[in-house]
Amino acid sequence: MNEIAIKVDQVSKIFGGLTAVNQVNLEIPQKTIYSIIGPNGAGKTTLFNCISGFYVPEKGKILYFGQEIQGLSTDLIASVGISRTYQNIRLFSNLTALENIMIGLHPKFRSNWVDAIVHSPRYLREDKETKQEAIRLLNFVGLAGYGDYLAFNLPYGVQRRLEIGRALANQPRILLLDEPTAGMNMQETQSTTEFIKKLRDDLGITIILIEHDMQVVMGISDRISVLDYGTKIAEGNAAEVQSNPKVIEAYLGPGGAALAEKFQKQRRSNVKSH
Repeated sequence: MNEIAIKVDQVSKIFGGLTAVNQVNLEIPQKTIYSIIGPNGAGKTTLFNCISGFYVPEKGKILYFGQEIQGLSTDLIASVGISRTYQNIRLFSNLTALENIMIGLHPKFRSNWVDAIVHSPRYLREDKETKQEAIRLLNFVGLAGYGDYLAFNLPYGVQRRLEIGRALANQPRILLLDEPTAGMNMQETQSTTEFIKKLRDDLGITIILIEHDMQVVMGISDRISVLDYGTKIAEGNAAEVQSNPKVIEAYLGPGGAALAEKFQKQRRSNVKSH
């Protein structure tokens, strides 16, 4: 059985009188794709922000391979091996694709500002190594030949890939992806889905995914948790989550479960008749 990469233990995040995340428990095994879904406002991104250090939860613990990380700064959390992307793309739009990747590699620099000013041998060596690694990452994420393009000139799907490439520069063990296929066409979505699987299968990265495209979620996830109004209402594999009455009601409203069951019975009846 895989070791638990991230454990969320009774985590709550409160803004004023609003409980955005309410005593949530998760256990996410390493080298899996684990999706967190739910209606808009369910608390998914808030939970991501707690894991990645943007928010400090009022209650509960977050453990990374057994080490408590709640309350650590974002840079410290990144340094232990957790990277993320964002619902709204956050690239440096006036820098090239290559430069965006190089920025992701910068925390690994040992050179200081004096080295940079005088172009010391250490700085020159690290600068060369950084460019080589950035080119390798661009190639890995399928963006060979895009290195000299300014980020804002890149197609939307390519920008999404570039953001993932920059996150990979940190050599993470865990990658948080916030709606990575949002705004993509069918072909881009399929390509990105296969790439996410490659990150798990080839690099052994644990993927924690927020995604509204249910076809993507059901086709890619090893495990799924569902949040509604900040509370976890269901957890399981794709089939278990799809058939859970609480999940159906959260998405379709009161009576949704009965309506969904009616459609399922009708579909089974049509299949038998044929």
